[in-house]
Amino acid sequence: MKQPRLDPAAEGAIDWMVRLSAGNTDAVLQAQFDLWLASDPAHAQAWKRLQERLSGACQTVRSLDRRAPGQAGEARRVLLQPTTSRRDLLRSIAALGVLGGGLWLGSRSQMGEALLADMRTGRGERRSFTLADGSRLSLNADSAVDLQFDAQQRLLILRQGSLLIQVAADPARPLHVRSAQGDVRALGTRFLVSQEAHATRVVVLEHSVRARLPDGAELDIHEGRAALLHSQRIEALSDDQRHRADWLNGRLNVLDDSLQAVVEALRPYYRGFVRIEPEVRGLRVQGVFPLDEPQRAFAALAETLPVRVEHYSPWLTLIRAKNPS
Repeated sequence: MKQPRLDPAAEGAIDWMVRLSAGNTDAVLQAQFDLWLASDPAHAQAWKRLQERLSGACQTVRSLDRRAPGQAGEARRVLLQPTTSRRDLLRSIAALGVLGGGLWLGSRSQMGEALLADMRTGRGERRSFTLADGSRLSLNADSAVDLQFDAQQRLLILRQGSLLIQVAADPARPLHVRSAQGDVRALGTRFLVSQEAHATRVVVLEHSVRARLPDGAELDIHEGRAALLHSQRIEALSDDQRHRADWLNGRLNVLDDSLQAVVEALRPYYRGFVRIEPEVRGLRVQGVFPLDEPQRAFAALAETLPVRVEHYSPWLTLIRAKNPS
């Protein structure tokens, strides 16, 4: 059965939303947009549907003013702030329920591939599976994996999120995990793979694995060691990163990460959109936070860092610098 493709008009509407919200619209860009809009009735329909859904989300935010006068304008600014990428816009409007139905998602988009994956978890959900070969696979929240097991291979394709696998020995079929940046080969081992924004993180908990990039670059990673797979290089990490597997037990164990990285780790457990002001994204964080109670984690960050965490609704949170007293 042929899988649905991403609707071109809908994708075009989202791309135009990104370009027009970037804050540098001029007459030439506006003319190009008007030409695109008029060139096909499907374009106008897709744009109208996106605007209607975005307006609905804004209406939810505006209703806050009845409960907290003066906050609606700030919340709307957060929601409609200029975006820097299509992915950022998709994340923010999807978190607020603006996207809906198969029109906006397709098998060729990253989000669509995750929705159609063989194994996946939702927000705040962790699951474990026993695979056909006896390997034990655990998925962090908001993760997705496709399986390709046959007589010649055992291949897991990580579409998004994080997995941890205890590999069952099979000398004839080494197990591979493929990510956006490369491939990790293992035999009788236990390791963690996380798909991050621009790299793949590999942490070996037992024995060793071999990481490989498409250009042939390789690195053997041994127990207790970790590496980041970038598009053109493998970066060996010197510190012990086995604590990153603590999500198995519902904990986020942070030894020395940026606030941005901590919030990214909490996102799969939080159903709203979180905006971090640029000036505080690099603040260093240490501590142990409860993944299953992200509101408690945000409160703890506000207590230990010079930041304010402002909740405008259950779906919209802003983290900004604390005003000097």
